[in-house]
Amino acid sequence: MALGIIAAAIILFVGSGSAVLTRTVRHVLFGGASVDSILANALLLNIALIIFGWRRYVELTGEVRERRRAEETARTLAFTDPLTGCLNRRSLDSAIEAMVREAHAQGEAVALFMLDLDKFKRANDLHGHQTGDAVLVATAERLRTTLPPGAIIARIGGDEFTCALRFDPARAAMVEQVASQLNAALAEPVHLTDCNVDISGSIGLARSDGAMIPQEADEAAIAARLQHHADLAMYQAKSSGRNRFCWFDPAMEKELRFRADLESGIREGIARGEFVPYYEKQIDIDTGRLSGFEMLARWQSPRHGLIAPDVFIPVAEEIGVIAELSEALIRQALIDAREWDPSLTLSVNVSPLQLRDPWFAQRLLKLLVEANFPPHRLDVEITETCLHENLPLVRSLVASLKNQGIRLSLDDFGTGYSSIAQLRSLPFDRIKIDRSFVSTLDRCKDSATIVAAITSLGQGWTCR
Repeated sequence: MALGIIAAAIILFVGSGSAVLTRTVRHVLFGGASVDSILANALLLNIALIIFGWRRYVELTGEVRERRRAEETARTLAFTDPLTGCLNRRSLDSAIEAMVREAHAQGEAVALFMLDLDKFKRANDLHGHQTGDAVLVATAERLRTTLPPGAIIARIGGDEFTCALRFDPARAAMVEQVASQLNAALAEPVHLTDCNVDISGSIGLARSDGAMIPQEADEAAIAARLQHHADLAMYQAKSSGRNRFCWFDPAMEKELRFRADLESGIREGIARGEFVPYYEKQIDIDTGRLSGFEMLARWQSPRHGLIAPDVFIPVAEEIGVIAELSEALIRQALIDAREWDPSLTLSVNVSPLQLRDPWFAQRLLKLLVEANFPPHRLDVEITETCLHENLPLVRSLVASLKNQGIRLSLDDFGTGYSSIAQLRSLPFDRIKIDRSFVSTLDRCKDSATIVAAITSLGQGWTCR
Protein backbone atom coordinates (compact mmCIF):
# COMPACT_ATOMS: atom_id res chain seq x y z
CA MET A 1 0.00 0.00 0.00
CA ALA A 2 2.82 2.37 0.93
CA LEU A 3 4.56 1.65 -2.38
CA GLY A 4 1.30 2.38 -4.23
CA ILE A 5 1.02 5.78 -2.56
CA ILE A 6 4.62 6.58 -3.46
CA ALA A 7 4.08 5.50 -7.08
CA ALA A 8 0.92 7.59 -7.48
CA ALA A 9 2.63 10.61 -5.94
CA ILE A 10 5.61 10.27 -8.25
CA ILE A 11 3.33 10.05 -11.34
CA LEU A 12 1.48 13.20 -10.26
CA PHE A 13 4.79 14.86 -9.50
CA VAL A 14 6.13 14.02 -12.94
CA GLY A 15 2.90 15.19 -14.63
CA SER A 16 2.50 18.51 -12.86
CA GLY A 17 5.71 19.11 -11.01
CA SER A 18 7.87 19.81 -14.08
CA ALA A 19 5.62 22.59 -15.31
CA VAL A 20 5.25 24.14 -11.90
CA LEU A 21 8.99 24.10 -11.22
CA THR A 22 9.75 25.62 -14.66
CA ARG A 23 7.33 28.49 -14.17
CA THR A 24 8.57 29.01 -10.61
CA VAL A 25 12.17 29.33 -11.77
CA ARG A 26 11.24 31.76 -14.60
CA HIS A 27 9.23 33.89 -12.18
CA VAL A 28 12.11 34.11 -9.76
CA LEU A 29 14.82 34.78 -12.39
CA PHE A 30 13.07 36.82 -15.07
CA GLY A 31 9.92 38.12 -13.43
CA GLY A 32 7.57 36.18 -15.62
CA ALA A 33 4.01 35.20 -14.86
CA SER A 34 3.41 33.97 -11.31
CA VAL A 35 2.77 30.33 -10.52
CA ASP A 36 -0.81 29.16 -10.31
CA SER A 37 -1.61 28.54 -6.62
CA ILE A 38 -3.49 25.36 -7.43
CA LEU A 39 -0.50 23.89 -9.25
CA ALA A 40 1.80 24.92 -6.41
CA ASN A 41 -0.44 23.25 -3.87
CA ALA A 42 -0.54 20.11 -6.00
CA LEU A 43 3.24 20.08 -6.09
CA LEU A 44 3.48 20.40 -2.33
CA LEU A 45 0.85 17.71 -1.88
CA ASN A 46 2.82 15.37 -4.14
CA ILE A 47 5.97 15.96 -2.16
CA ALA A 48 4.11 15.35 1.10
CA LEU A 49 2.65 12.12 -0.27
CA ILE A 50 6.10 10.90 -1.33
CA ILE A 51 7.51 11.63 2.12
CA PHE A 52 4.51 10.01 3.87
CA GLY A 53 4.61 6.98 1.60
CA TRP A 54 8.34 6.50 2.08
CA ARG A 55 8.01 6.81 5.86
CA ARG A 56 5.15 4.32 5.90
CA TYR A 57 7.16 1.96 3.70
CA VAL A 58 10.05 2.04 6.16
CA GLU A 59 7.68 1.40 9.09
CA LEU A 60 5.99 -1.53 7.35
CA THR A 61 9.35 -3.03 6.41
CA GLY A 62 10.41 -2.91 10.06
CA GLU A 63 7.12 -4.47 11.17
CA VAL A 64 7.54 -7.31 8.66
CA ARG A 65 11.12 -7.84 9.83
CA GLU A 66 9.99 -8.01 13.48
CA ARG A 67 7.14 -10.34 12.60
CA ARG A 68 9.47 -12.69 10.76
CA ARG A 69 11.88 -12.62 13.70
CA ALA A 70 9.01 -13.41 16.11
CA GLU A 71 7.80 -16.23 13.87
CA GLU A 72 11.31 -17.67 13.74
CA THR A 73 11.56 -17.47 17.53
CA ALA A 74 8.16 -19.14 17.92
CA ARG A 75 9.20 -21.86 15.48
CA THR A 76 12.39 -22.42 17.45
CA LEU A 77 10.49 -22.60 20.74
CA ALA A 78 7.95 -24.96 19.21
CA PHE A 79 10.55 -27.46 18.01
CA THR A 80 13.39 -27.19 20.54
CA ASP A 81 13.71 -27.58 24.28
CA PRO A 82 14.24 -24.08 25.74
CA LEU A 83 16.41 -25.34 28.61
CA THR A 84 18.95 -27.51 26.77
CA GLY A 85 18.60 -26.33 23.18
CA CYS A 86 17.97 -29.90 22.03
CA LEU A 87 15.07 -30.94 19.85
CA ASN A 88 11.84 -31.58 21.74
CA ARG A 89 9.33 -34.41 21.50
CA ARG A 90 7.27 -32.57 18.89
CA SER A 91 10.12 -32.34 16.39
CA LEU A 92 11.76 -35.69 17.16
CA ASP A 93 9.54 -37.90 14.99
CA SER A 94 10.11 -35.92 11.81
CA ALA A 95 13.86 -35.73 12.49
CA ILE A 96 14.12 -39.51 12.92
CA GLU A 97 11.99 -40.12 9.83
CA ALA A 98 14.27 -37.90 7.75
CA MET A 99 17.38 -39.69 9.11
CA VAL A 100 15.87 -43.12 8.35
CA ARG A 101 15.02 -42.00 4.81
CA GLU A 102 18.55 -40.69 4.17
CA ALA A 103 20.25 -43.68 5.80
CA HIS A 104 18.31 -46.28 3.82
CA ALA A 105 19.01 -44.40 0.61
CA GLN A 106 22.75 -44.70 1.37
CA GLY A 107 22.58 -48.36 2.45
CA GLU A 108 23.02 -47.45 6.13
CA ALA A 109 20.97 -48.05 9.29
CA VAL A 110 19.87 -45.83 12.16
CA ALA A 111 20.67 -46.55 15.80
CA LEU A 112 18.37 -45.00 18.38
CA PHE A 113 19.52 -44.31 21.95
CA MET A 114 16.86 -43.90 24.66
CA LEU A 115 18.60 -42.44 27.72
CA ASP A 116 17.30 -41.93 31.23
CA LEU A 117 19.38 -40.34 34.01
CA ASP A 118 19.89 -42.48 37.11
CA LYS A 119 19.44 -40.86 40.54
CA PHE A 120 18.33 -37.58 38.95
CA LYS A 121 15.14 -37.26 41.01
CA ARG A 122 17.07 -37.69 44.24
CA ALA A 123 19.53 -34.95 43.22
CA ASN A 124 16.67 -32.72 42.13
CA ASP A 125 14.84 -33.16 45.44
CA LEU A 126 18.02 -32.76 47.49
CA HIS A 127 19.54 -29.71 45.81
CA GLY A 128 16.53 -28.03 44.18
CA HIS A 129 15.19 -27.53 40.67
CA GLN A 130 17.84 -25.00 39.67
CA THR A 131 20.51 -27.63 40.30
CA GLY A 132 18.41 -30.16 38.40
CA ASP A 133 18.20 -27.78 35.42
CA ALA A 134 21.98 -27.27 35.53
CA VAL A 135 22.47 -31.06 35.46
CA LEU A 136 20.19 -31.36 32.43
CA VAL A 137 22.11 -28.62 30.60
CA ALA A 138 25.42 -30.35 31.44
CA THR A 139 23.99 -33.67 30.22
CA ALA A 140 22.96 -32.15 26.89
CA GLU A 141 26.43 -30.69 26.46
CA ARG A 142 28.05 -34.07 27.18
CA LEU A 143 25.79 -35.69 24.61
CA ARG A 144 26.82 -33.13 21.99
CA THR A 145 30.49 -33.65 22.80
CA THR A 146 30.35 -37.46 22.78
CA LEU A 147 28.06 -38.20 19.84
CA PRO A 148 29.44 -38.00 16.28
CA PRO A 149 28.57 -35.05 13.99
CA GLY A 150 25.11 -35.23 12.46
CA ALA A 151 23.55 -37.12 15.38
CA ILE A 152 20.07 -36.20 16.58
CA ILE A 153 19.78 -35.12 20.21
CA ALA A 154 16.36 -34.52 21.78
CA ARG A 155 15.06 -34.04 25.28
CA ILE A 156 11.67 -35.70 25.35
CA GLY A 157 10.71 -34.79 28.90
CA GLY A 158 12.01 -34.75 32.48
CA ASP A 159 15.39 -36.46 32.55
CA GLU A 160 14.88 -38.51 29.38
CA PHE A 161 16.83 -37.91 26.17
CA THR A 162 16.66 -39.55 22.76
CA CYS A 163 19.62 -39.65 20.37
CA ALA A 164 19.97 -41.14 16.91
CA LEU A 165 22.84 -41.62 14.49
CA ARG A 166 23.53 -43.28 11.16
CA PHE A 167 25.93 -46.21 10.96
CA ASP A 168 27.20 -48.90 8.65
CA PRO A 169 25.36 -52.17 9.53
CA ALA A 170 28.67 -54.02 9.16
CA ARG A 171 30.15 -51.86 11.93
CA ALA A 172 27.52 -52.21 14.66
CA ALA A 173 30.33 -52.32 17.24
CA MET A 174 30.72 -48.58 16.63
CA VAL A 175 27.29 -48.02 18.14
CA GLU A 176 28.23 -49.95 21.27
CA GLN A 177 31.45 -47.96 21.51
CA VAL A 178 29.48 -44.71 21.44
CA ALA A 179 27.08 -46.08 24.08
CA SER A 180 30.01 -47.00 26.33
CA GLN A 181 31.47 -43.53 25.87
CA LEU A 182 28.11 -42.01 26.80
CA ASN A 183 27.91 -44.12 29.96
CA ALA A 184 31.40 -43.02 30.94
CA ALA A 185 30.71 -39.35 30.19
CA LEU A 186 27.44 -39.27 32.10
CA ALA A 187 28.97 -41.03 35.12
CA GLU A 188 31.41 -38.13 35.62
CA PRO A 189 30.30 -35.85 38.50
CA VAL A 190 28.62 -32.61 37.48
CA HIS A 191 30.62 -29.84 39.18
CA LEU A 192 28.41 -26.89 40.10
CA THR A 193 29.08 -23.77 42.14
CA ASP A 194 27.67 -25.03 45.43
CA CYS A 195 27.76 -28.81 45.02
CA ASN A 196 28.85 -31.80 42.98
CA VAL A 197 26.10 -34.04 41.60
CA ASP A 198 26.73 -37.73 40.90
CA ILE A 199 24.44 -39.25 38.29
CA SER A 200 24.71 -41.84 35.55
CA GLY A 201 22.70 -42.97 32.56
CA SER A 202 20.76 -46.08 31.55
CA ILE A 203 20.67 -46.44 27.77
CA GLY A 204 18.41 -48.54 25.56
CA LEU A 205 19.53 -49.25 21.98
CA ALA A 206 17.51 -50.19 18.90
CA ARG A 207 18.43 -50.35 15.19
CA SER A 208 16.32 -49.69 12.12
CA ASP A 209 17.47 -52.91 10.44
CA GLY A 210 16.44 -55.04 13.41
CA ALA A 211 14.53 -58.29 13.00
CA MET A 212 11.36 -56.90 14.61
CA ILE A 213 11.16 -53.88 12.25
CA PRO A 214 9.57 -54.66 8.84
CA GLN A 215 11.81 -53.12 6.18
CA GLU A 216 8.85 -52.45 3.89
CA ALA A 217 7.32 -50.11 6.49
CA ASP A 218 7.38 -46.38 5.87
CA GLU A 219 9.68 -44.01 7.75
CA ALA A 220 7.00 -42.97 10.26
CA ALA A 221 6.30 -46.57 11.27
CA ILE A 222 10.02 -47.34 11.56
CA ALA A 223 10.61 -44.24 13.71
CA ALA A 224 7.75 -45.17 16.04
CA ARG A 225 8.93 -48.78 16.35
CA LEU A 226 12.52 -47.67 16.99
CA GLN A 227 11.46 -45.46 19.89
CA HIS A 228 9.29 -48.21 21.36
CA HIS A 229 12.08 -50.79 21.17
CA ALA A 230 14.72 -48.45 22.60
CA ASP A 231 12.37 -47.55 25.45
CA LEU A 232 11.95 -51.22 26.38
CA ALA A 233 15.71 -51.75 26.22
CA MET A 234 16.29 -48.72 28.45
CA TYR A 235 14.02 -50.14 31.17
CA GLN A 236 15.91 -53.42 30.88
CA ALA A 237 19.18 -51.52 31.41
CA LYS A 238 17.71 -49.88 34.51
CA SER A 239 16.45 -53.15 35.98
CA SER A 240 19.84 -54.77 35.27
CA GLY A 241 21.72 -52.40 37.52
CA ARG A 242 21.69 -48.94 35.85
CA ASN A 243 24.66 -47.08 34.36
CA ARG A 244 24.81 -49.41 31.36
CA PHE A 245 23.41 -49.89 27.87
CA CYS A 246 21.24 -52.70 26.56
CA TRP A 247 20.14 -53.66 23.05
CA PHE A 248 16.49 -54.37 22.38
CA ASP A 249 15.59 -58.06 22.35
CA PRO A 250 12.22 -59.44 21.13
CA ALA A 251 11.80 -61.19 24.49
CA MET A 252 11.41 -57.76 26.10
CA GLU A 253 8.24 -57.13 24.13
CA LYS A 254 6.82 -60.50 25.16
CA GLU A 255 7.66 -59.69 28.77
CA LEU A 256 5.94 -56.31 28.43
CA ARG A 257 2.78 -57.95 27.09
CA PHE A 258 2.86 -60.50 29.91
CA ARG A 259 3.31 -57.70 32.44
CA ALA A 260 0.38 -55.74 30.97
CA ASP A 261 -1.71 -58.89 31.05
CA LEU A 262 -0.77 -59.43 34.71
CA GLU A 263 -1.72 -55.88 35.65
CA SER A 264 -5.15 -56.04 34.05
CA GLY A 265 -5.66 -59.59 35.38
CA ILE A 266 -4.82 -58.52 38.96
CA ARG A 267 -7.25 -55.61 38.87
CA GLU A 268 -10.02 -57.77 37.44
CA GLY A 269 -9.13 -60.73 39.68
CA ILE A 270 -9.53 -58.71 42.88
CA ALA A 271 -13.06 -57.74 41.88
CA ARG A 272 -13.89 -61.34 40.92
CA GLY A 273 -12.44 -62.88 44.07
CA GLU A 274 -9.73 -64.88 42.28
CA PHE A 275 -7.18 -64.29 45.05
CA VAL A 276 -7.59 -66.85 47.81
CA PRO A 277 -5.81 -67.60 51.11
CA TYR A 278 -3.72 -70.74 51.51
CA TYR A 279 -2.66 -71.89 54.98
CA GLU A 280 0.71 -73.22 56.09
CA LYS A 281 1.00 -75.08 59.41
CA GLN A 282 2.98 -73.61 62.30
CA ILE A 283 4.37 -76.29 64.64
CA ASP A 284 5.73 -75.80 68.14
CA ILE A 285 9.11 -77.59 68.00
CA ASP A 286 9.20 -78.21 71.76
CA THR A 287 5.84 -80.00 71.90
CA GLY A 288 5.27 -80.97 68.28
CA ARG A 289 1.76 -79.56 68.51
CA LEU A 290 0.00 -77.45 65.89
CA SER A 291 -0.04 -73.84 67.12
CA GLY A 292 -1.59 -72.03 64.17
CA PHE A 293 -1.49 -71.28 60.47
CA GLU A 294 0.22 -68.67 58.34
CA MET A 295 -1.94 -67.25 55.56
CA LEU A 296 -0.28 -67.30 52.14
CA ALA A 297 -1.79 -65.68 49.05
CA ARG A 298 -2.48 -67.53 45.81
CA TRP A 299 -4.02 -66.32 42.57
CA GLN A 300 -6.38 -68.73 40.85
CA SER A 301 -6.16 -67.11 37.44
CA PRO A 302 -8.58 -68.50 34.84
CA ARG A 303 -5.96 -67.79 32.15
CA HIS A 304 -2.64 -68.65 33.82
CA GLY A 305 -3.69 -71.14 36.47
CA LEU A 306 -2.44 -71.05 40.07
CA ILE A 307 0.14 -68.27 40.50
CA ALA A 308 2.50 -67.89 43.48
CA PRO A 309 2.71 -64.58 45.38
CA ASP A 310 6.29 -63.81 44.33
CA VAL A 311 4.89 -63.22 40.81
CA PHE A 312 1.87 -61.02 41.49
CA ILE A 313 2.67 -59.30 44.81
CA PRO A 314 5.44 -57.04 43.38
CA VAL A 315 3.18 -56.10 40.47
CA ALA A 316 0.27 -55.36 42.81
CA GLU A 317 2.55 -53.11 44.86
CA GLU A 318 3.76 -51.22 41.79
CA ILE A 319 0.28 -50.56 40.41
CA GLY A 320 -1.07 -49.49 43.81
CA VAL A 321 -3.63 -52.24 44.54
CA ILE A 322 -1.73 -54.14 47.23
CA ALA A 323 -3.80 -52.69 50.08
CA GLU A 324 -7.08 -53.70 48.41
CA LEU A 325 -5.73 -57.16 47.60
CA SER A 326 -4.33 -57.73 51.11
CA GLU A 327 -7.48 -56.61 52.87
CA ALA A 328 -9.62 -58.92 50.73
CA LEU A 329 -7.37 -61.88 51.63
CA ILE A 330 -7.26 -61.00 55.34
CA ARG A 331 -11.04 -60.63 55.43
CA GLN A 332 -11.51 -64.13 54.01
CA ALA A 333 -8.79 -65.59 56.26
CA LEU A 334 -10.43 -64.15 59.38
CA ILE A 335 -13.74 -65.72 58.39
CA ASP A 336 -12.03 -69.10 57.85
CA ALA A 337 -9.99 -68.92 61.08
CA ARG A 338 -13.06 -68.08 63.13
CA GLU A 339 -14.17 -71.70 62.69
CA TRP A 340 -10.85 -73.18 63.87
CA ASP A 341 -10.01 -74.38 67.35
CA PRO A 342 -9.77 -71.27 69.58
CA SER A 343 -6.19 -72.18 70.53
CA LEU A 344 -4.96 -71.80 66.94
CA THR A 345 -3.59 -68.46 65.73
CA LEU A 346 -3.66 -66.83 62.31
CA SER A 347 -0.54 -65.12 60.93
CA VAL A 348 -0.81 -62.62 58.08
CA ASN A 349 1.88 -60.74 56.17
CA VAL A 350 1.49 -57.06 55.34
CA SER A 351 3.30 -55.12 52.64
CA PRO A 352 5.67 -52.27 53.56
CA LEU A 353 3.45 -50.07 51.40
CA GLN A 354 0.49 -50.73 53.70
CA LEU A 355 2.45 -49.45 56.67
CA ARG A 356 2.80 -46.08 54.94
CA ASP A 357 -0.93 -45.62 55.50
CA PRO A 358 -1.50 -43.93 58.88
CA TRP A 359 -4.98 -45.49 58.96
CA PHE A 360 -3.74 -49.06 58.51
CA ALA A 361 -4.31 -50.03 62.16
CA GLN A 362 -7.91 -48.78 62.02
CA ARG A 363 -8.55 -50.67 58.79
CA LEU A 364 -7.26 -53.90 60.29
CA LEU A 365 -9.29 -53.46 63.47
CA LYS A 366 -12.39 -52.88 61.37
CA LEU A 367 -11.79 -56.23 59.62
CA LEU A 368 -11.50 -57.93 63.02
CA VAL A 369 -14.79 -56.43 64.17
CA GLU A 370 -16.56 -57.39 60.93
CA ALA A 371 -15.37 -61.01 61.24
CA ASN A 372 -15.92 -61.12 65.02
CA PHE A 373 -12.38 -62.50 65.38
CA PRO A 374 -10.45 -62.19 68.70
CA PRO A 375 -7.44 -59.83 68.28
CA HIS A 376 -5.18 -62.02 70.46
CA ARG A 377 -5.42 -64.84 67.89
CA LEU A 378 -4.05 -62.63 65.09
CA ASP A 379 -0.31 -62.32 64.41
CA VAL A 380 0.79 -59.57 62.00
CA GLU A 381 4.15 -60.14 60.32
CA ILE A 382 6.18 -57.22 58.98
CA THR A 383 9.61 -57.26 57.32
CA GLU A 384 12.75 -55.35 58.21
CA THR A 385 12.25 -53.18 55.13
CA CYS A 386 9.39 -51.40 56.88
CA LEU A 387 11.72 -50.12 59.59
CA HIS A 388 13.82 -48.04 57.20
CA GLU A 389 11.10 -46.09 55.46
CA ASN A 390 9.26 -44.29 58.26
CA LEU A 391 10.15 -45.61 61.69
CA PRO A 392 8.02 -43.09 63.68
CA LEU A 393 4.90 -44.02 61.69
CA VAL A 394 5.64 -47.76 61.99
CA ARG A 395 6.17 -47.35 65.74
CA SER A 396 2.79 -45.60 66.05
CA LEU A 397 0.99 -48.29 64.03
CA VAL A 398 2.67 -51.11 65.96
CA ALA A 399 1.69 -49.52 69.27
CA SER A 400 -1.94 -49.20 68.11
CA LEU A 401 -2.08 -52.88 67.11
CA LYS A 402 -0.40 -54.04 70.33
CA ASN A 403 -2.84 -52.03 72.44
CA GLN A 404 -5.67 -54.03 70.86
CA GLY A 405 -4.02 -57.35 71.76
CA ILE A 406 -2.69 -58.20 68.30
CA ARG A 407 0.65 -60.07 68.23
CA LEU A 408 3.53 -58.80 66.08
CA SER A 409 6.35 -60.69 64.39
CA LEU A 410 9.45 -59.45 62.59
CA ASP A 411 9.69 -61.52 59.39
CA ASP A 412 12.82 -62.51 57.44
CA PHE A 413 15.11 -61.24 60.18
CA GLY A 414 18.76 -61.17 59.13
CA THR A 415 18.29 -60.05 55.52
CA GLY A 416 17.83 -56.34 56.22
CA TYR A 417 19.74 -53.69 58.11
CA SER A 418 17.81 -53.31 61.34
CA SER A 419 19.81 -51.98 64.25
CA ILE A 420 19.42 -53.27 67.79
CA ALA A 421 18.25 -49.79 68.81
CA GLN A 422 15.43 -49.95 66.23
CA LEU A 423 14.38 -53.40 67.39
CA ARG A 424 14.38 -52.37 71.05
CA SER A 425 12.00 -49.52 70.24
CA LEU A 426 9.38 -51.86 68.73
CA PRO A 427 7.46 -54.39 70.86
CA PHE A 428 7.73 -57.50 68.65
CA ASP A 429 6.49 -60.80 70.07
CA ARG A 430 8.50 -63.02 67.74
CA ILE A 431 11.51 -62.93 65.44
CA LYS A 432 11.29 -65.09 62.32
CA ILE A 433 14.80 -65.97 61.18
CA ASP A 434 15.25 -65.84 57.42
CA ARG A 435 14.99 -69.17 55.58
CA SER A 436 18.47 -68.76 54.06
CA PHE A 437 20.04 -69.28 57.50
CA VAL A 438 17.71 -71.99 58.79
CA SER A 439 17.87 -74.16 55.65
CA THR A 440 21.68 -74.45 55.88
CA LEU A 441 21.96 -75.13 59.63
CA ASP A 442 23.19 -78.70 59.18
CA ARG A 443 25.94 -77.89 56.66
CA CYS A 444 27.08 -74.33 57.34
CA LYS A 445 28.83 -73.42 60.55
CA ASP A 446 28.29 -69.70 59.98
CA SER A 447 24.53 -70.18 59.61
CA ALA A 448 24.41 -72.14 62.88
CA THR A 449 26.32 -69.38 64.65
CA ILE A 450 24.02 -66.68 63.28
CA VAL A 451 20.88 -68.62 64.23
CA ALA A 452 22.22 -69.18 67.75
CA ALA A 453 22.96 -65.46 68.11
CA ILE A 454 19.51 -64.43 66.88
CA THR A 455 17.87 -67.00 69.16
CA SER A 456 19.79 -65.62 72.11
CA LEU A 457 18.74 -62.11 71.14
CA GLY A 458 15.12 -63.18 70.96
CA GLN A 459 15.23 -64.85 74.36
CA GLY A 460 16.68 -61.70 75.91
CA TRP A 461 13.99 -59.72 74.17
CA THR A 462 11.17 -61.71 75.77
CA CYS A 463 12.71 -61.14 79.22
CA ARG A 464 12.45 -57.37 79.02
